[in-house]
Amino acid sequence: MTGYDAAAIDAHTGARNTVTYCHRHNLVRKDLANIDRRFGIRVTLPPNDTFSRLLGDEWENLHWYPSEEERDRAFDKMARRHGYYRTTDAPTQILEKIKR
Repeated sequence: MTGYDAAAIDAHTGARNTVTYCHRHNLVRKDLANIDRRFGIRVTLPPNDTFSRLLGDEWENLHWYPSEEERDRAFDKMARRHGYYRTTDAPTQILEKIKR
């Protein structure tokens, strides 16, 4: 197995299979899994946003980071208009720095 592989047990046969992950960002690093993450970013939608018809009026997503510096870098990256938007797109997400 490589760093991108994991063992999985087939629910029907009980056989052990190797599952390959193609996106490294989907993997959890065990050495970082239990680090205290006190600095966060709350992502919400403005009132009456049309996307809330899909997600609901109370939708929010929280991202947590171990340091204020990491959180601030992520915040700046999330706040930038990325290249996947069409010219006519107007993203409306609200980003808020939070701390616990």
